[in-house]
Amino acid sequence: MNSIWELDTFYRKRDIIIIGAGFSGLWTAISIKEKYPEKSVLIIERNTIPLGASTRNAGFACFGSLTEVIADSEKMGWEKTLELVTMRFNGLQKIQHYFKHDEIDFELNGGYEIVNTEEPLTQIDAVNKKLKTITGLDQTYTLKQNKIKEFGLGKSEFLIENPCEGGLHSGKLVQKLLEKCHELKIEFLFGTEVQNIEETDKVEVQLSTDLSVIADQLIYCTNAFTSKFLEKENIIPARGQVLLTEPVDGLKLKGTFHYDEGYYYFRNIGNRILLGGGRNQDFKTEETTAFETTEFLQNHLENFLKEVILPHKDFKIALRWSGIMAMGEEKSPIVKQFSERQFCAVRLSGMGVALAPKIGEMMAEMI
Repeated sequence: MNSIWELDTFYRKRDIIIIGAGFSGLWTAISIKEKYPEKSVLIIERNTIPLGASTRNAGFACFGSLTEVIADSEKMGWEKTLELVTMRFNGLQKIQHYFKHDEIDFELNGGYEIVNTEEPLTQIDAVNKKLKTITGLDQTYTLKQNKIKEFGLGKSEFLIENPCEGGLHSGKLVQKLLEKCHELKIEFLFGTEVQNIEETDKVEVQLSTDLSVIADQLIYCTNAFTSKFLEKENIIPARGQVLLTEPVDGLKLKGTFHYDEGYYYFRNIGNRILLGGGRNQDFKTEETTAFETTEFLQNHLENFLKEVILPHKDFKIALRWSGIMAMGEEKSPIVKQFSERQFCAVRLSGMGVALAPKIGEMMAEMI
């Protein structure tokens, strides 16, 4: 049994409990505390550090590539697509407003997309026109053929640049958000798995057979790991596998790069290459919440490195890892109230870095 001291402090009743300490959970807590400083907020995280996609991604401050925006517009219409682009754009602005670039290794080197067919180029002007109200730029996307050689990407037909995108250090961003939470007196229970949830005139969050914490409201920020609690929602886990090279001599590449509607993504970290993706080669296997890498996809990624990114260069792989994203039938995140006292902010479609700051604000409006 627990002592009176524990029950009066760590396990006392809170106004709001958030499950999940990744980008969504942290930004949501910050937004709520800034709007309602008097509310008590507790974040429960089952791992010792936030685990999911936030600290296991490729560190893209994603705005969205041209073919991805086109594909989204064809799938869900321009209105929803522009809404999503706006959220990402504003989210990236907010990150830069809160933290200095060097605190989170934020580099606004621009985002690039390799395109090997002419089709998307015919739509560039129309898309730029639509995005101008969001980015303020006449040309959000521009063709930059001269940079193909500059970056050593000889096998690529076309290169499209977009200045709104950058890379950052996901681990440092999470740490900075945690510092901000501590400043705002947001509390945490790390290494704590939620067993069950009962909603009556309050929400009871059961942590073990004889221990639970009570709250007035509960918010799920568990992204792909929501299935147990949110079975009705259309949430499909998607594992993203990543590899990182040792330093590459004379590396020319600088920036964040997308290939094949964003299914492949790579960037430089100093003079190393970080490459991820390729799950469209093996969708079914990668619809999982298991953190592991597969020989098939890692070989596929290495091959991609050899052929597209570093032709005629030797490289060694230093690290391999994977993160778990959440996808659905469309890219719009699920941010909603689903019962009297429970809410969720999930399914960020691999765009959590940019979306979470705005999703936190939406949640603060909702509660």
